[in-house]
Amino acid sequence: MDKILLSSALSFIITFFSIPVIIQVAKAKKLFDEPDERKVHKTVIPTLGGLGIFAGFIIAVLMGVPTGVNPEFQYFVAATIVIFFLGIKDDIMILSASKKFIGQLIAAGILIKFGGIHINNMHGFLGIHEIPYIASVTLSFFTIIVITNSFNLIDGVDGLAGTLGLITTIAFGSYFMYVGQTAYAVLAFSLTGCLVSFLIYNFSPAKIFMGDTGSLLLGTVNSILVIKFINIAGAPGNPFPIASSPAIGFAVLLIPLFDTLRVFAVRILDRRSPFSPDRNHVHHFLLDLGFTHKKITLSCALVATGFIVSAFLMRNLNTTLIIGILLLGASTLTGILYMLRQKARNLYISSMPEKEIIKSHKIIAFATEQPLEAE
Repeated sequence: MDKILLSSALSFIITFFSIPVIIQVAKAKKLFDEPDERKVHKTVIPTLGGLGIFAGFIIAVLMGVPTGVNPEFQYFVAATIVIFFLGIKDDIMILSASKKFIGQLIAAGILIKFGGIHINNMHGFLGIHEIPYIASVTLSFFTIIVITNSFNLIDGVDGLAGTLGLITTIAFGSYFMYVGQTAYAVLAFSLTGCLVSFLIYNFSPAKIFMGDTGSLLLGTVNSILVIKFINIAGAPGNPFPIASSPAIGFAVLLIPLFDTLRVFAVRILDRRSPFSPDRNHVHHFLLDLGFTHKKITLSCALVATGFIVSAFLMRNLNTTLIIGILLLGASTLTGILYMLRQKARNLYISSMPEKEIIKSHKIIAFATEQPLEAE
């Protein structure tokens, strides 16, 4: 418990005092996220907040986790360093999607091959239990890549990715602490401390963004936490066993994970790259309905918490049934938001003169759902 508190406090302090320095340097060197017709924000804002998150997180983990007892953590650190360099390069100079993907594959490979982070049991999902090694490795690569990108893609409004990350790390960290997995609790709560500190500067109106450096780190750490949670919670002899651990893990990450998988599917069906920008994320729906950044963040946080609590209360049910209920609930809410946005768009367009619709690129994009904002 002492190590968990120390790591949380240390990560909070380092991030809290580093962010103002990063903002000052970013302004001096003009390292801004420039507003344009595709951006939600209207002023120049530094994007290097992930640098402060990484600094606080990595120092807290190195101080709080004894590598002699948990040798796999040296590989976790190595993987997060790879992700850090990917993110910082993209935040400063822009990195192509292919190079970013290759870097993520390298980080995922380190976690799977050397860190032992792989899913080897589906715990009854679709009737599947133990899975072969090749299938386990393939599924683990897919899971890590999708989760890593899910936080990157949902980072579209002030405070959203950080708040959702705060919820996930608290959920996983609390479980690990309860079952005596101190090292993984330290891993989770070290990131929690960073995010609490970062949100002081990022909650609307944001003074700084986490950028790809922060969002990719957030996704990578959560992929470690969820896979370890599935393996530990579903293992016999656990102080608090959860037979449906894949469903609970899915519920914890439901908002960013479902949104990413849905958007990827839509883009692929439209014969576009799954990484191409558009306005089909859930936060875009809420923005188009007139929600402020604060309301979007708080609404998503409330829904995410509701899904976690609901899944936990259903934990004794079949894994497939729980995941089916979660998907149905998420699909229903998303469908309602989509229909409300379409209605709002139709009313908006019908009230505009035809010349104005043709003249304004922004209105045309709004009406036809063409890409306006890059993640």
